[in-house]
This record gives sequence, structure tokens and C-alpha cells, in this order.
Amino acid sequence: MVNLPAPGRRVVVRYLLPTGQATDALGELLSADESTLVVDGKRGIERIPTGAVIAAKEVPPPPAPRARGAAQENP
Repeated sequence: MVNLPAPGRRVVVRYLLPTGQATDALGELLSADESTLVVDGKRGIERIPTGAVIAAKEVPPPPAPRARGAAQENP
């Protein structure tokens, strides 16, 4: 198994789908054990079999939301 930070941290996990295609889960690591990683991201809660994990690492918090009118003020 890859080294993971403690639950509660923001992570990106690259894993293989049953088709063999790789995909990523980005979000808060809720839990991890010998069989499953649980990540809460924009797609909802994802349960990822540890055997499908290719790589995983902690990532920084998301950037702050941009002001809505900022792009229009600087054409």
C-alpha cells in the first residue's frame, strides 16, 4: 500500500477502474485500511480498493474562490 497521510487531509489518489483505465479521486481522506480508501470529493464519497491504487499523495487546500466581477474589471 502507498503511504497516506492521516484521515482528514486532502489527497489525490490515482487508481485503476475495472476497465483498466486510470482515474483520480481528489478530496478529503475519510479513512484507509488494508482493503479500502474512502475519499470525499466533488463526485461524492468514493470507496477505492487498495489493490487498484497506483499512487496517492497529500495535496494543498483548494484555492480561495475568485471574486465574481474580477475578470470583467480587467478586460
